Amino acid sequence: MRALSRRSILGLALVAFALPLLVGCPSGATTGPANGGNANSGTPSTGSSGKKRMIFLINTPDAYWEANRQGLNEGAKTFDLAAAGLSVEQDTNNSTPEGQIEKLRQYGTQDDIVAVGISPIEADSLAIVEEMRKLQKKGVKVITVDNDINREKYRDARSYYLGTDNLIAGEALGTGLKAVLESKGVKEGGYAQFVGNTASDNARARMDGVKKTIGSDFTELAREADDSDTGRARDNVRNTLLNHKNVVALVGIWAFNAPAITDVVRETKNVGKITVGTFDAHEEAIESMANKEIDVMVVQNPFDMGVQTVRLLKAMVQADDKTIKEMFPKPDEPNGDLYTTGLRIVVPDESSPVKKELFDSKVVEFMTLPQFREWLAKFGLKSS
Repeated sequence: MRALSRRSILGLALVAFALPLLVGCPSGATTGPANGGNANSGTPSTGSSGKKRMIFLINTPDAYWEANRQGLNEGAKTFDLAAAGLSVEQDTNNSTPEGQIEKLRQYGTQDDIVAVGISPIEADSLAIVEEMRKLQKKGVKVITVDNDINREKYRDARSYYLGTDNLIAGEALGTGLKAVLESKGVKEGGYAQFVGNTASDNARARMDGVKKTIGSDFTELAREADDSDTGRARDNVRNTLLNHKNVVALVGIWAFNAPAITDVVRETKNVGKITVGTFDAHEEAIESMANKEIDVMVVQNPFDMGVQTVRLLKAMVQADDKTIKEMFPKPDEPNGDLYTTGLRIVVPDESSPVKKELFDSKVVEFMTLPQFREWLAKFGLKSS
Protein backbone atom coordinates (compact mmCIF):
# COMPACT_ATOMS: atom_id res chain seq x y z
CA MET A 1 0.00 0.00 0.00
CA ARG A 2 2.86 2.35 0.73
CA ALA A 3 4.37 1.60 -2.73
CA LEU A 4 1.02 2.33 -4.44
CA SER A 5 0.72 5.56 -2.50
CA ARG A 6 4.12 6.70 -3.67
CA ARG A 7 3.26 5.94 -7.32
CA SER A 8 0.05 7.89 -7.00
CA ILE A 9 1.84 10.85 -5.53
CA LEU A 10 4.47 10.70 -8.29
CA GLY A 11 1.76 10.53 -10.97
CA LEU A 12 -0.04 13.55 -9.57
CA ALA A 13 3.21 15.48 -9.50
CA LEU A 14 3.92 14.70 -13.18
CA VAL A 15 0.42 15.77 -14.17
CA ALA A 16 0.81 19.00 -12.25
CA PHE A 17 4.13 19.66 -13.98
CA ALA A 18 2.82 18.89 -17.47
CA LEU A 19 -0.48 20.77 -17.23
CA PRO A 20 0.94 24.28 -17.77
CA LEU A 21 2.83 23.01 -20.80
CA LEU A 22 -0.33 21.52 -22.31
CA VAL A 23 -2.29 24.71 -21.70
CA GLY A 24 0.46 26.88 -23.18
CA CYS A 25 0.93 24.84 -26.39
CA PRO A 26 -2.44 23.93 -27.90
CA SER A 27 -2.20 21.11 -30.42
CA GLY A 28 -2.58 22.17 -34.05
CA ALA A 29 -2.45 25.91 -33.39
CA THR A 30 -2.08 27.93 -36.56
CA THR A 31 -1.85 31.57 -37.45
CA GLY A 32 -4.31 33.60 -39.46
CA PRO A 33 -3.67 35.54 -42.69
CA ALA A 34 -0.52 37.59 -42.86
CA ASN A 35 -0.25 41.32 -43.47
CA GLY A 36 -3.47 42.49 -41.86
CA GLY A 37 -5.94 40.50 -43.92
CA ASN A 38 -4.06 39.70 -47.12
CA ALA A 39 -4.68 36.53 -49.11
CA ASN A 40 -2.47 33.51 -48.68
CA SER A 41 -2.51 30.71 -51.24
CA GLY A 42 -3.05 27.11 -50.17
CA THR A 43 -5.05 25.79 -47.23
CA PRO A 44 -6.80 28.53 -45.23
CA SER A 45 -5.83 29.11 -41.63
CA THR A 46 -8.17 28.23 -38.78
CA GLY A 47 -8.76 31.86 -37.86
CA SER A 48 -6.79 32.05 -34.62
CA SER A 49 -6.11 35.72 -35.39
CA GLY A 50 -9.66 36.52 -34.24
CA LYS A 51 -10.71 37.93 -37.63
CA LYS A 52 -13.72 36.67 -39.51
CA ARG A 53 -12.57 35.05 -42.74
CA MET A 54 -13.60 35.39 -46.38
CA ILE A 55 -12.39 32.55 -48.61
CA PHE A 56 -11.95 32.39 -52.37
CA LEU A 57 -11.75 28.82 -53.70
CA ILE A 58 -10.17 28.39 -57.14
CA ASN A 59 -11.04 25.56 -59.53
CA THR A 60 -7.63 24.27 -60.59
CA PRO A 61 -4.01 25.20 -59.79
CA ASP A 62 -2.56 27.53 -62.42
CA ALA A 63 -0.35 30.61 -62.65
CA TYR A 64 -3.48 32.47 -63.80
CA TRP A 65 -4.62 32.57 -60.19
CA GLU A 66 -1.51 34.35 -58.95
CA ALA A 67 -2.79 37.61 -60.46
CA ASN A 68 -6.08 36.97 -58.68
CA ARG A 69 -4.30 36.43 -55.35
CA GLN A 70 -2.52 39.75 -55.81
CA GLY A 71 -5.88 41.33 -56.54
CA LEU A 72 -7.29 39.90 -53.30
CA ASN A 73 -4.33 41.41 -51.45
CA GLU A 74 -4.90 44.76 -53.14
CA GLY A 75 -8.59 44.59 -52.25
CA ALA A 76 -7.74 43.82 -48.62
CA LYS A 77 -5.74 47.04 -48.47
CA THR A 78 -8.07 49.19 -50.56
CA PHE A 79 -11.16 48.26 -48.56
CA ASP A 80 -9.32 48.05 -45.22
CA LEU A 81 -10.35 44.56 -44.18
CA ALA A 82 -8.18 44.66 -41.08
CA ALA A 83 -10.12 47.61 -39.65
CA ALA A 84 -13.36 45.71 -40.31
CA GLY A 85 -12.09 42.64 -38.45
CA LEU A 86 -12.00 40.64 -41.67
CA SER A 87 -9.39 38.75 -43.67
CA VAL A 88 -9.36 37.17 -47.13
CA GLU A 89 -7.62 34.00 -48.26
CA GLN A 90 -7.28 32.15 -51.54
CA ASP A 91 -7.68 28.37 -51.26
CA THR A 92 -6.54 25.82 -53.85
CA ASN A 93 -8.61 23.00 -55.31
CA ASN A 94 -7.09 19.84 -56.80
CA SER A 95 -8.78 20.20 -60.21
CA THR A 96 -11.68 17.88 -59.31
CA PRO A 97 -15.32 18.41 -58.32
CA GLU A 98 -14.70 16.15 -55.32
CA GLY A 99 -11.95 18.49 -54.15
CA GLN A 100 -14.27 21.49 -54.17
CA ILE A 101 -17.03 19.53 -52.46
CA GLU A 102 -14.70 18.57 -49.62
CA LYS A 103 -13.42 22.14 -49.24
CA LEU A 104 -16.96 23.53 -49.06
CA ARG A 105 -17.88 20.96 -46.41
CA GLN A 106 -14.86 22.00 -44.37
CA TYR A 107 -15.88 25.64 -44.56
CA GLY A 108 -19.27 24.71 -43.16
CA THR A 109 -17.65 23.40 -39.98
CA GLN A 110 -15.62 26.59 -39.34
CA ASP A 111 -17.66 29.28 -37.63
CA ASP A 112 -15.20 32.09 -38.38
CA ILE A 113 -15.83 31.82 -42.14
CA VAL A 114 -18.46 34.39 -43.09
CA ALA A 115 -18.17 34.56 -46.89
CA VAL A 116 -17.07 32.29 -49.73
CA GLY A 117 -16.31 33.04 -53.37
CA ILE A 118 -15.89 30.01 -55.63
CA SER A 119 -14.94 29.33 -59.23
CA PRO A 120 -16.94 26.11 -59.75
CA ILE A 121 -15.08 23.51 -61.75
CA GLU A 122 -18.34 22.06 -63.13
CA ALA A 123 -21.43 24.12 -63.86
CA ASP A 124 -23.84 21.19 -63.45
CA SER A 125 -22.39 19.56 -60.35
CA LEU A 126 -25.39 19.22 -58.05
CA ALA A 127 -23.08 18.11 -55.23
CA ILE A 128 -21.12 21.39 -55.41
CA VAL A 129 -24.37 23.34 -55.63
CA GLU A 130 -25.81 21.60 -52.56
CA GLU A 131 -22.74 22.46 -50.48
CA MET A 132 -23.04 26.10 -51.61
CA ARG A 133 -26.70 26.06 -50.54
CA LYS A 134 -25.79 24.59 -47.14
CA LEU A 135 -23.32 27.42 -46.56
CA GLN A 136 -26.02 29.97 -47.41
CA LYS A 137 -28.45 28.33 -44.98
CA LYS A 138 -25.79 28.67 -42.30
CA GLY A 139 -25.61 32.41 -43.03
CA VAL A 140 -22.38 32.36 -45.06
CA LYS A 141 -22.40 34.75 -48.03
CA VAL A 142 -21.72 32.89 -51.30
CA ILE A 143 -20.78 34.22 -54.75
CA THR A 144 -19.24 32.74 -57.89
CA VAL A 145 -16.20 34.31 -59.53
CA ASP A 146 -14.65 33.73 -62.99
CA ASN A 147 -16.84 30.66 -63.49
CA ASP A 148 -20.55 30.29 -62.73
CA ILE A 149 -22.90 27.42 -61.98
CA ASN A 150 -25.68 26.55 -64.43
CA ARG A 151 -27.79 29.69 -64.14
CA GLU A 152 -30.96 28.09 -65.49
CA LYS A 153 -30.94 25.33 -62.84
CA TYR A 154 -28.95 26.51 -59.84
CA ARG A 155 -28.92 30.30 -59.75
CA ASP A 156 -30.19 30.26 -56.17
CA ALA A 157 -26.95 28.63 -54.94
CA ARG A 158 -25.13 31.97 -55.04
CA SER A 159 -26.09 35.60 -54.71
CA TYR A 160 -23.97 37.07 -57.51
CA TYR A 161 -21.53 36.19 -60.30
CA LEU A 162 -18.43 38.32 -60.75
CA GLY A 163 -16.07 37.97 -63.74
CA THR A 164 -15.91 37.77 -67.49
CA ASP A 165 -18.91 37.46 -69.77
CA ASN A 166 -17.51 34.30 -71.29
CA LEU A 167 -19.82 34.15 -74.30
CA ILE A 168 -18.73 37.65 -75.34
CA ALA A 169 -15.12 36.67 -74.70
CA GLY A 170 -15.47 33.64 -76.97
CA GLU A 171 -17.11 35.75 -79.66
CA ALA A 172 -14.19 38.19 -79.48
CA LEU A 173 -11.66 35.39 -79.95
CA GLY A 174 -13.64 33.91 -82.84
CA THR A 175 -13.74 37.33 -84.51
CA GLY A 176 -9.98 37.65 -84.17
CA LEU A 177 -9.33 34.15 -85.50
CA LYS A 178 -11.51 34.76 -88.54
CA ALA A 179 -9.66 38.00 -89.34
CA VAL A 180 -6.29 36.20 -89.21
CA LEU A 181 -7.51 33.31 -91.36
CA GLU A 182 -8.98 35.64 -93.95
CA SER A 183 -5.72 37.62 -94.11
CA LYS A 184 -3.97 34.36 -95.04
CA GLY A 185 -6.52 33.62 -97.74
CA VAL A 186 -7.94 30.69 -95.75
CA LYS A 187 -11.69 30.50 -96.33
CA GLU A 188 -12.50 27.06 -94.96
CA GLY A 189 -11.09 24.22 -92.92
CA GLY A 190 -11.26 22.72 -89.45
CA TYR A 191 -10.41 23.94 -85.98
CA ALA A 192 -10.22 22.28 -82.58
CA GLN A 193 -10.74 23.73 -79.11
CA PHE A 194 -8.80 22.58 -76.02
CA VAL A 195 -9.76 23.03 -72.38
CA GLY A 196 -9.32 21.52 -68.93
CA ASN A 197 -12.96 20.57 -68.44
CA THR A 198 -15.69 20.77 -71.08
CA ALA A 199 -18.37 20.69 -68.33
CA SER A 200 -17.17 24.04 -66.98
CA ASP A 201 -19.54 26.96 -67.54
CA ASN A 202 -16.83 29.29 -68.82
CA ALA A 203 -15.45 26.60 -71.13
CA ARG A 204 -18.80 25.96 -72.80
CA ALA A 205 -19.59 29.65 -73.17
CA ARG A 206 -16.19 30.49 -74.64
CA MET A 207 -16.25 27.61 -77.11
CA ASP A 208 -19.80 28.45 -78.17
CA GLY A 209 -18.74 32.07 -78.69
CA VAL A 210 -15.78 31.05 -80.87
CA LYS A 211 -18.00 28.78 -82.94
CA LYS A 212 -20.55 31.56 -83.45
CA THR A 213 -18.19 34.20 -84.81
CA ILE A 214 -15.52 32.20 -86.61
CA GLY A 215 -18.34 31.29 -88.99
CA SER A 216 -19.94 28.24 -90.56
CA ASP A 217 -17.29 28.01 -93.29
CA PHE A 218 -14.97 26.61 -90.62
CA THR A 219 -15.77 23.23 -89.09
CA GLU A 220 -15.37 22.54 -85.39
CA LEU A 221 -13.50 19.21 -85.34
CA ALA A 222 -13.38 18.60 -81.61
CA ARG A 223 -13.64 19.97 -78.09
CA GLU A 224 -10.84 18.20 -76.25
CA ALA A 225 -10.72 18.01 -72.43
CA ASP A 226 -7.49 17.29 -70.55
CA ASP A 227 -8.56 17.41 -66.88
CA SER A 228 -5.92 20.10 -66.32
CA ASP A 229 -3.14 17.59 -67.08
CA THR A 230 -0.53 19.52 -69.08
CA GLY A 231 0.93 16.34 -70.57
CA ARG A 232 -2.47 15.25 -71.77
CA ALA A 233 -3.12 18.76 -73.07
CA ARG A 234 -0.10 18.41 -75.38
CA ASP A 235 -1.13 14.91 -76.42
CA ASN A 236 -4.57 16.21 -77.38
CA VAL A 237 -2.99 18.76 -79.72
CA ARG A 238 -0.65 16.14 -81.25
CA ASN A 239 -3.52 13.71 -81.83
CA THR A 240 -5.66 16.41 -83.41
CA LEU A 241 -2.95 17.28 -85.92
CA LEU A 242 -2.35 13.58 -86.60
CA ASN A 243 -6.01 12.66 -87.07
CA HIS A 244 -7.22 15.72 -88.96
CA LYS A 245 -5.38 16.90 -92.04
CA ASN A 246 -7.62 19.93 -92.60
CA VAL A 247 -6.72 21.76 -89.37
CA VAL A 248 -6.31 25.49 -89.98
CA ALA A 249 -6.70 26.78 -86.41
CA LEU A 250 -6.13 25.68 -82.82
CA VAL A 251 -7.92 27.33 -79.89
CA GLY A 252 -6.77 27.28 -76.26
CA ILE A 253 -9.61 27.92 -73.79
CA TRP A 254 -7.84 27.79 -70.40
CA ALA A 255 -4.54 29.44 -69.53
CA PHE A 256 -2.30 26.35 -69.68
CA ASN A 257 -3.70 25.31 -73.07
CA ALA A 258 -1.74 28.08 -74.81
CA PRO A 259 1.74 26.68 -73.97
CA ALA A 260 0.50 23.17 -74.81
CA ILE A 261 -0.58 24.33 -78.27
CA THR A 262 2.48 26.40 -79.06
CA ASP A 263 4.88 23.68 -77.91
CA VAL A 264 3.31 21.17 -80.31
CA VAL A 265 2.94 23.65 -83.17
CA ARG A 266 6.64 24.46 -82.80
CA GLU A 267 7.56 20.77 -82.49
CA THR A 268 5.64 19.88 -85.68
CA LYS A 269 7.05 22.88 -87.59
CA ASN A 270 3.64 24.45 -88.09
CA VAL A 271 4.41 27.94 -86.79
CA GLY A 272 2.74 30.41 -89.16
CA LYS A 273 0.94 27.64 -91.03
CA ILE A 274 -1.73 27.05 -88.38
CA THR A 275 -3.54 29.99 -86.81
CA VAL A 276 -3.49 30.00 -83.01
CA GLY A 277 -5.90 31.82 -80.70
CA THR A 278 -5.84 31.52 -76.93
CA PHE A 279 -7.38 32.70 -73.68
CA ASP A 280 -5.46 34.23 -70.79
CA ALA A 281 -1.98 35.67 -70.77
CA HIS A 282 0.03 32.77 -69.37
CA GLU A 283 3.66 33.84 -68.90
CA GLU A 284 4.82 31.38 -71.56
CA ALA A 285 2.02 32.47 -73.89
CA ILE A 286 3.21 36.08 -73.72
CA GLU A 287 6.64 34.98 -74.95
CA SER A 288 5.03 32.82 -77.63
CA MET A 289 3.06 35.79 -78.92
CA ALA A 290 6.26 37.84 -79.00
CA ASN A 291 7.70 35.06 -81.20
CA LYS A 292 4.64 35.21 -83.51
CA GLU A 293 3.45 31.77 -82.40
CA ILE A 294 0.10 33.07 -81.13
CA ASP A 295 -1.95 35.27 -83.45
CA VAL A 296 -4.60 36.60 -81.10
CA MET A 297 -5.24 36.37 -77.38
CA VAL A 298 -8.26 37.17 -75.21
CA VAL A 299 -7.16 38.35 -71.80
CA GLN A 300 -9.34 38.54 -68.72
CA ASN A 301 -8.57 40.51 -65.60
CA PRO A 302 -8.15 38.09 -62.67
CA PHE A 303 -6.44 40.88 -60.72
CA ASP A 304 -9.60 43.01 -60.81
CA MET A 305 -11.68 39.91 -60.07
CA GLY A 306 -9.71 39.65 -56.83
CA VAL A 307 -10.22 43.31 -55.96
CA GLN A 308 -13.94 43.21 -56.71
CA THR A 309 -14.38 39.92 -54.83
CA VAL A 310 -13.12 41.61 -51.67
CA ARG A 311 -15.29 44.65 -52.31
CA LEU A 312 -18.45 42.59 -52.82
CA LEU A 313 -17.96 40.04 -50.03
CA LYS A 314 -17.15 42.75 -47.49
CA ALA A 315 -20.28 44.66 -48.54
CA MET A 316 -22.41 41.53 -48.21
CA VAL A 317 -21.01 40.68 -44.76
CA GLN A 318 -21.59 44.24 -43.52
CA ALA A 319 -24.98 44.62 -45.26
CA ASP A 320 -23.55 47.59 -47.17
CA ASP A 321 -26.47 48.03 -49.55
CA LYS A 322 -24.99 51.16 -51.11
CA THR A 323 -21.92 49.33 -52.43
CA ILE A 324 -23.98 46.35 -53.59
CA LYS A 325 -26.31 48.75 -55.45
CA GLU A 326 -23.30 50.37 -57.14
CA MET A 327 -22.12 47.00 -58.39
CA PHE A 328 -25.57 45.63 -59.27
CA PRO A 329 -27.76 48.65 -60.09
CA LYS A 330 -30.57 46.61 -61.72
CA PRO A 331 -30.88 43.43 -59.67
CA ASP A 332 -34.44 42.68 -60.79
CA GLU A 333 -33.61 42.69 -64.50
CA PRO A 334 -32.44 39.57 -66.39
CA ASN A 335 -28.79 38.97 -65.51
CA GLY A 336 -28.92 41.81 -63.01
CA ASP A 337 -26.91 39.58 -60.68
CA LEU A 338 -23.86 39.60 -62.97
CA TYR A 339 -20.87 41.95 -62.60
CA THR A 340 -18.47 41.85 -65.54
CA THR A 341 -14.78 42.63 -65.23
CA GLY A 342 -12.36 43.76 -67.92
CA LEU A 343 -11.79 42.01 -71.23
CA ARG A 344 -8.95 42.62 -73.68
CA ILE A 345 -7.93 41.50 -77.15
CA VAL A 346 -4.15 41.36 -77.46
CA VAL A 347 -2.27 41.01 -80.76
CA PRO A 348 1.49 40.81 -81.44
CA ASP A 349 1.84 44.29 -82.94
CA GLU A 350 0.18 46.90 -85.12
CA SER A 351 0.78 44.85 -88.28
CA SER A 352 -1.78 42.26 -87.10
CA PRO A 353 -4.85 41.84 -89.35
CA VAL A 354 -6.92 41.92 -86.14
CA LYS A 355 -7.91 45.56 -85.77
CA LYS A 356 -9.49 47.63 -83.02
CA GLU A 357 -12.48 48.47 -85.22
CA LEU A 358 -13.67 44.84 -85.14
CA PHE A 359 -14.71 45.13 -81.49
CA ASP A 360 -17.10 47.14 -79.36
CA SER A 361 -14.77 49.45 -77.44
CA LYS A 362 -17.28 49.65 -74.58
CA VAL A 363 -16.87 45.91 -73.99
CA VAL A 364 -13.45 44.92 -75.33
CA GLU A 365 -10.21 46.86 -74.92
CA PHE A 366 -7.77 46.45 -77.80
CA MET A 367 -4.03 46.24 -77.05
CA THR A 368 -0.83 45.35 -78.82
CA LEU A 369 1.55 43.10 -76.90
CA PRO A 370 3.92 45.98 -75.97
CA GLN A 371 0.96 47.94 -74.56
CA PHE A 372 -0.23 44.92 -72.62
CA ARG A 373 3.23 44.36 -71.16
CA GLU A 374 3.23 47.94 -69.93
CA TRP A 375 -0.08 47.27 -68.16
CA LEU A 376 1.33 44.13 -66.52
CA ALA A 377 4.42 46.02 -65.33
CA LYS A 378 2.21 48.71 -63.80
CA PHE A 379 0.82 46.17 -61.34
CA GLY A 380 3.94 44.01 -61.04
CA LEU A 381 2.28 41.08 -62.82
CA LYS A 382 3.88 38.39 -65.00
CA SER A 383 0.61 37.00 -66.33
CA SER A 384 -3.10 37.70 -66.36
